[in-house]
Amino acid sequence: MHQTPTTASSSLVTSSVSEYLAFVLGQEHYGIDVQNVQEIRSYERPTQLADSPAFIKGVINLRGVIVPVADLRLRFQIEVARYGALTVVIILNVKGRTVGLVVDAVSEVVALSSDEVRPMPTMSAAVGAACVRGVGTANGRMLMLVDIDKLMTEMGMNGQHALREASLATGCTT
Repeated sequence: MHQTPTTASSSLVTSSVSEYLAFVLGQEHYGIDVQNVQEIRSYERPTQLADSPAFIKGVINLRGVIVPVADLRLRFQIEVARYGALTVVIILNVKGRTVGLVVDAVSEVVALSSDEVRPMPTMSAAVGAACVRGVGTANGRMLMLVDIDKLMTEMGMNGQHALREASLATGCTT
């Protein structure tokens, strides 16, 4: 007797699972691919750079590597940034470049299949919406999934002067 594969088994083959580090900005929940996460550090005030955009908080020295730090709450214009006990810096390594992102808190690592991720609505004109590649649901809450490549490109263009200043001031490349 000949059997044909069911659609359920076919979807298992085409659906891949990715893990996201869930974090909070204001009242919203976001996720970032854990493959880019190098470490999570408690917030320490970065050394400020002159003439840099407000969302570029400055640089930190991470075991001899000078790392630019950007505040995502300020970048996404969510609300005034407040730094508390739960505020952390997510250290990312993206295409050989190390950068820190200040977030209000991290919560967990969430596994989402590609079937559980929906595209971001195209009508959204919110600041930062271009950096969100999709929306998933985890533990009953929506999680906006950040496209780290787009975010880095956007911040590189907008914060290029600040990042160049950091490299020149320290003699290091980031």
